[in-house]
Amino acid sequence: MFVHETVAVAKRRVTGGFSRDGLGMSRDGRDGRDAHASAGLSLVRFVAFVGRVIVWFILLMPPALPACPHLPAARPGLNWRTLHVHREDVRGAEFYHDCLEYAQALWQRGLAARALLCLDRAMGADLDGSEPVLRDWPMPYAAMAWLIAQTPPDIFVGNPRVHFQHYADRMNEPRREPRRWRAWACWAIARAVRPDLAGDPKHQVREPTRDEIAAQLQAHGLPGEAELWSSVLVGLPKMSPGESMA
Repeated sequence: MFVHETVAVAKRRVTGGFSRDGLGMSRDGRDGRDAHASAGLSLVRFVAFVGRVIVWFILLMPPALPACPHLPAARPGLNWRTLHVHREDVRGAEFYHDCLEYAQALWQRGLAARALLCLDRAMGADLDGSEPVLRDWPMPYAAMAWLIAQTPPDIFVGNPRVHFQHYADRMNEPRREPRRWRAWACWAIARAVRPDLAGDPKHQVREPTRDEIAAQLQAHGLPGEAELWSSVLVGLPKMSPGESMA
């Protein structure tokens, strides 16, 4: 009933409440073509308004998933512009924090795969280890493990093991070495959390050992990063699909 009434109101607004006679003239004497043009513009505005209402409704919906404890709380209404503002900037501490915050927002909306990709971007930030943000939110290995483990069976997350396998082997500049070994570190986490996930047999690549990953993080990562990753990895139980870490 509500839908029909809304459509009826929209039609009256679009046509201005006028009917045309057989000569193509509206009752107020306007040419039929002008009336059609005005109606078209009104319809476009009405559709745009409805679109904005739908977008705001989606953004203000209650979170679909519980917040990750290893990520900062997300401000309401975050979207792609959160990271787009950094496109011309040095991608340092502010970019890093925004990636973590946006990953939280995506996760809570049920967009698990996109949240993992956002953590990828955070790990590519240009940091030297002295940034205050790292004291509160260290390199997000724990968050990566938590999101992979907590993703419900009906939420799409893809195959993180294959993703990190490809990502690590095909890494480009800038900061290729630290980013590459962080990808391998996340690959090891994905294997530990979800041992049921298969690798890509068509992708021929030598898979590093845990000791090799730790050594490379020690060489190319931030101070203490290798130890951080190792502590996360050692504490992970093996998970079945949909099983909670809690």
